[in-house]
Amino acid sequence: MNHSRNIQERPSSVAREWQVRCSGKRPGLSRCFPAGGLLRVDGLQAASTRFSAGTFFILMVLLTTMAARGAATVGPWIPKFKGIDFSICTNTPGGEFPHRQAVYALRVDLTDPDIHLFATPRRANNYQPGISEIGALTVSDFLRTNHLQAAINANFFSQPNYYLAPGTPMDLYGLEISEGVVVSAQDGRQHAASLFFDPENKPTVVFTNWPAKSVEGVFTAVSGDLPLVVAGKSVASRTSFDAAPRTAFGISQDRRFLYLVAIDGRQPGYSDGAYDYETAGWLLLLGAYDGVNMDGGGSTTMVIEGSTGAPVRLNRSSAVADSGRERTVGSHLGIFAKPLPGFINDIVVAPDDTSAQISWVTLQPASAEVQYGLSTNFGSSSGVQTALGTNHQIQLIGLTPATGYYFRIGASNSAQQVFSPPFYFTTTNYVTTNGVFEITNSWVYTAMNLDGVDWTSRTYDDSAWSGPGPGLFWIDTRTAGPNEAVQPKNTELLSDPANDGFPYVTYYFRTRFALPNFVAGSSLAFSAYIDDGAIFYLNGTEIYRLRMPASASNNTLATAYPCEGDATCLDEFTIPYESLKTLAGSDNLLAVEVHNYNLRSGDVTFGMDLKQIEPLPREATLSFQYSGGALTLSWTAAGFVLQSADSISGQWMNAESGSQSPVTIQPAAGSRFFRLSR
Repeated sequence: MNHSRNIQERPSSVAREWQVRCSGKRPGLSRCFPAGGLLRVDGLQAASTRFSAGTFFILMVLLTTMAARGAATVGPWIPKFKGIDFSICTNTPGGEFPHRQAVYALRVDLTDPDIHLFATPRRANNYQPGISEIGALTVSDFLRTNHLQAAINANFFSQPNYYLAPGTPMDLYGLEISEGVVVSAQDGRQHAASLFFDPENKPTVVFTNWPAKSVEGVFTAVSGDLPLVVAGKSVASRTSFDAAPRTAFGISQDRRFLYLVAIDGRQPGYSDGAYDYETAGWLLLLGAYDGVNMDGGGSTTMVIEGSTGAPVRLNRSSAVADSGRERTVGSHLGIFAKPLPGFINDIVVAPDDTSAQISWVTLQPASAEVQYGLSTNFGSSSGVQTALGTNHQIQLIGLTPATGYYFRIGASNSAQQVFSPPFYFTTTNYVTTNGVFEITNSWVYTAMNLDGVDWTSRTYDDSAWSGPGPGLFWIDTRTAGPNEAVQPKNTELLSDPANDGFPYVTYYFRTRFALPNFVAGSSLAFSAYIDDGAIFYLNGTEIYRLRMPASASNNTLATAYPCEGDATCLDEFTIPYESLKTLAGSDNLLAVEVHNYNLRSGDVTFGMDLKQIEPLPREATLSFQYSGGALTLSWTAAGFVLQSADSISGQWMNAESGSQSPVTIQPAAGSRFFRLSR
């Protein structure tokens, strides 16, 4: 259906009539998006008051105006990172905001030279435009994987299932550009409201990117389905399909600020969600002059980095409220930013396998200490360096490879004592990887109901089971036939005659392997093709769950499925030495139960390989050069500390500044011995 609407109260440069086309998103309901040019649909015509977040007087005038329309309160802007502020907003339902809403907003200073935008990049492998453009992640995983300081969901995307394995290929809707590379091209009139940013973060709002505009010089771009605010006026429809969680992006009139907005919904008593015109109203209140609607619903998720590097969700996603899990989404917009300046700044961690070098700067001369441990209780200390200074460096030694450590920095002088927030690093691991068995490994298997049977133990008699047979194990009863991409198909499983010939809900597998030389610091790496969920047991003890609820029986269904429904991508996980207490050298029993996703799902797949990851011994060579009356010592590997003593059997002490090669020493009278320690 085509509609023609007149723009009113619009600057003369855009005062013209625009064509609007409506597309049904749910039966009997519709949303409108422009067929060309800018868009004006009936919106908040009274919302012409401009809001400046930094001006108290204007804020009071605005809130007074809003009180007559249903009280809406913009919370104070709280700095979270350099160039990023955060606000929580609320309202009393009524007037222009009839629904109860909890609104979370980030204000990003695009003029800050340390702010860098980062959209979801292309898939690393098998990128196919319009088919498999990205590897999907939750917003939290996107932030964690890319070491971002803030992130939010962005473009709409294809979603065969909202809870998929990380990296599942998906297609994005509308234009997206990441670091100058087109990830998704503009593909039609829908999803054509785009935000462009050049390499200096200068924004351009393209309300109708159709026909597609030139992307020359565009470094970052994301797109929504329709504009909400144009030139300081709401253009949002009052007939949008429902009050739902919303994600919206806005730009201030002076083009300095980017507003990222998450409105929670579908949680009665807390937040109902918003119509498009309510979302537009919030954008205006927050300070946006132009704004667009992005993907919302259960995908609406706003995350920042905590001090330890872990993601911290700011809003209460309806998906998390329903399922306890974030949705796996296709498009994200992330932000790199620097920490807020304080007394302790410029913290840099350089971890090795058994050591970590930590450096920082203090605003004034102060002592130095690092407290560290496996939790935020710490428990260990580097000791206090009492000499006052502003540039500090401490080497932690005796750490465990491939292990995460929390730490905080202590600094004190005559005026104050300061501790930083907790931070986190992971030690590296110099390892070798050796195969235990391949994906074609043989297993015995059955589909018998084993509820109440101790079938995972080494002593269980599995002689009545089928097999042994080589992986992959598979069954596919679908009319279209098996997916050819699922390979290698080696052992076909039987169907369940009691379930109309569909697969059994659960299949059970057992195999044995020897691992005589499993040492501290080692781990087991699992790579498996599994459709749909599984539980793994080692010598009778559960070690991992994949897409399965906390408790399971023979008829329990998996909670999700891999990839786009078939086992065409690997599920990979690693179990460290410390979690493998039941491992027995020459005779180990690995048991796996594989569960289908649906009683009428026609396929089940299982096959895996197993690798042992072992630490490698490391050596370093200490060399010296004597020149100009000074002795310079250097060594070839990181993670070692230079120590000295008066004799070989004497008391060895860490040499001053001896944690980083090279070290220059002024020789003293008598003999001096040096060594490297880890």
